[in-house]
Amino acid sequence: MASFLYKLGRTAFRRRRLVALLWVALLAIAGFGAASAPTATSSSFSIPGTEAQKAFDLLEERFPGGSADGATARVVFKAPAGGKMTDAEPKAVVTDAVDALKSGSDQIASVTDPYTAQAVSQDGSTAYVSVTYKVNSMELTDADRDSLEKTGETARESGLTVEIGGDALQAMPHTGAGEIIGVIIAGVVLVITFGSLVAAGLPLLTAIIGVGIGISAITALASVLDLGTTTSTLAMMIGLAVGIDYALFIVSRYRAELAEGREHEEAAGRAVGTAGSAVVFAGLTVVIALVGLAVVNIPMLSKMGFAAAGTVVIAVLIALTLIPALLGFAGDKVLGRKARKGKPVSEKPNAGTRWARFVLRRPVTVLLVAVAGLAAVAVPAASLQVGLPDDGSQPVSTTQRQAYDLLSDGFGPGFNGPLMVVVDGDKAAAERTIDIIKELPGTAAVTPATPNKAGDTSMITVIPKDRPSSADTEDLVHDIRDKSGDDVYVTGATAMNIDFSEKMNDALLPYLALVVGLAFLLLMLVFRSILVPLKAALGFLLSVVAALGAVVAVFQWGWLGSLFGVEQTGPIMSMMPIFMIGVVFGLAMDYEVFLVTRMREAYVHGERPGEAVVTGFRHGARVVSAAAVIMIAVFAGFIGSSEQMVKMIGFGLAIAVVFDAFVVRMAIVPAVLALLGHKAWWLPRWLDRILPNVDVEGEKLHKQLAGEPGSGGPDEDRELVRV
Repeated sequence: MASFLYKLGRTAFRRRRLVALLWVALLAIAGFGAASAPTATSSSFSIPGTEAQKAFDLLEERFPGGSADGATARVVFKAPAGGKMTDAEPKAVVTDAVDALKSGSDQIASVTDPYTAQAVSQDGSTAYVSVTYKVNSMELTDADRDSLEKTGETARESGLTVEIGGDALQAMPHTGAGEIIGVIIAGVVLVITFGSLVAAGLPLLTAIIGVGIGISAITALASVLDLGTTTSTLAMMIGLAVGIDYALFIVSRYRAELAEGREHEEAAGRAVGTAGSAVVFAGLTVVIALVGLAVVNIPMLSKMGFAAAGTVVIAVLIALTLIPALLGFAGDKVLGRKARKGKPVSEKPNAGTRWARFVLRRPVTVLLVAVAGLAAVAVPAASLQVGLPDDGSQPVSTTQRQAYDLLSDGFGPGFNGPLMVVVDGDKAAAERTIDIIKELPGTAAVTPATPNKAGDTSMITVIPKDRPSSADTEDLVHDIRDKSGDDVYVTGATAMNIDFSEKMNDALLPYLALVVGLAFLLLMLVFRSILVPLKAALGFLLSVVAALGAVVAVFQWGWLGSLFGVEQTGPIMSMMPIFMIGVVFGLAMDYEVFLVTRMREAYVHGERPGEAVVTGFRHGARVVSAAAVIMIAVFAGFIGSSEQMVKMIGFGLAIAVVFDAFVVRMAIVPAVLALLGHKAWWLPRWLDRILPNVDVEGEKLHKQLAGEPGSGGPDEDRELVRV
């Protein structure tokens, strides 16, 4: 592989104008496709294989047009203290509001009158108007939302408390300036690392080009492939982070080759042939982790994973081709000021060398402190509660949350999470089902059955006694399914939430086995060792559990919540654990490959295990640290998002990189390698014969180049190739 990448790097350097033109053309084509594509909408949510999804599909078939994916709103009215919504004055206000809603937007599908739809609480204090739209919330215009809000404001003038719930007021999520700040921080780190504005600008420029192509392609295909609005956000988050990191390693290696006296083209070829090999395998681990999300069999999650994986592939290709092309344009400007003036580089031990020697002197102490610290942070993960967000998880200052609370107070805590029971049978079957459900302990109310035109299917609405996210409501769903027969299905948002969480939990171990297993094999190819990949996997598990503990502490317990803009605590999103496992595993293996590959190379060239660790840190610690800080800055930039899911993912990934890069890879890894000694690099002979040699360190490449003119002479065969 190193030989092929060496030739690719040299070709890209020579044909730099053509390569740059091709990437710019690709960006323009993708941008044109995105500009001419329809606006992205919310992705349709489905959970194949679950009972809730079977019920939803049955409704689509038996009640055509009755389950449209349109936006909804609930305008909730509460009378002043001592008054009732059935009094003449409040009733007139509600009637006027109903008329205003019907004429307020041409996207209105229906508006219910609470006095004819039995939507007044038993004590008369609260009433609500249900509004449905012809289009989903992302397709509503500002004028539609303004009309809805204006109706509420007009009704408030009469002295009533009026709040609006539902998803009709849900606008397109925004991330603010957070990600821009993240990129700026990345630029500052690159300038400090390289001491050159040109060298710092190359990773930023190529990462932005890669993300631009990826996001534009996702936008262009969003309507065709039913990609949701969060798909592009995830792709941007991952694409920026790995794009900057991969380019950083290529540029760093190129500078090292120039410092050794190579010609520019030769240096570009060697940089891509050596560091580029590590980039390819690091990218493969990230792609495996993201594509592996498909095993969960949740279409929305699979699409997010495939889209982000595509952006990672683009980042790898850009690092291997566009970076050497741009290096050809940059010339010596990628070097620091001292290097350009020919000043000698200091040979004093750098921070990486000093830290590695410290760990080698006290490996047991460093290992125990690092493991104990991560274990302590991981403790809150034992209290992890998962669920999907609803209006009850909104900040208390929002009208959606206040409407949710008014309905809960007026109609009972289960009113915000009704269950829809679908009976695949005649009227008699529906009546038997109602009698069974009424006897269940968690049932608060059951509506009469609503049959379809053919009379072979009925819908029944069940109001639980407890709130939607409670264990009692979950028990009620299971009781209905267990005791009502095979022709009775439970669906609705609450049931979908329960099924989604269960499906995610069931898929966790198979997904973990698949991703870790494939990556373990991949790392055996890279390191030609069994214990090093095993250590890498165990270290990852420790860092991801600690990251989940931090997420629980902030978003579920509320610790330091105000610092991160968390206005309302609640359950962690169901997809968060499995999603963090996938993404963090791929990113963790990046650092493992970049740092430990250099150690293995030094070891196979004759250094003792301890010396190899020091060599790896001397050449890799500074660059890996810079890459980690950049990735943390990019992920942390998304904490400012208005979307709770994006905020949580940004925080989780940022804190996971902190733990994995600076605790696991920088402390636990050298400590374990120091304790294992020669055993760390042991591989059975029979397995060594079976495994193909992918030459990540470029050993074969050096042998090929040893006698070539301008390659540096036979001494190159003894040279240590740095990643």
